[in-house]
Amino acid sequence: MGDSDAFGKLELELRRGVLVLATLSQLRGQRYGYELRQALAAKGLPIEEGTLYPLLRRLETQGVLDSEWKIEDGPPRRYYSLNADGRKLLKKLTDSWKGMNGAMDRLLEED
Repeated sequence: MGDSDAFGKLELELRRGVLVLATLSQLRGQRYGYELRQALAAKGLPIEEGTLYPLLRRLETQGVLDSEWKIEDGPPRRYYSLNADGRKLLKKLTDSWKGMNGAMDRLLEED
């Protein structure tokens, strides 16, 4: 395996690890899928539809998201938002992320 292949696979693993936290962070208010994709991309984390929608369904099944269909000026759209358990999970994951990020900053510092 070449260096670029190895890098690509490892980078994908890192990315997968942050998608849940990134997605939850953008669902403090109601958003539909395309709007969520735009918000994530605008902040530097583009995500494919084939990754986002299964993730949203999984998070809803796990009981951390609520969703509802709405019809407003166009086709019906499913809006997602954090519920109480989702807000708790976001807080825990955010705290964990900040701890890991701080540790990684220290680990990556050159002596």
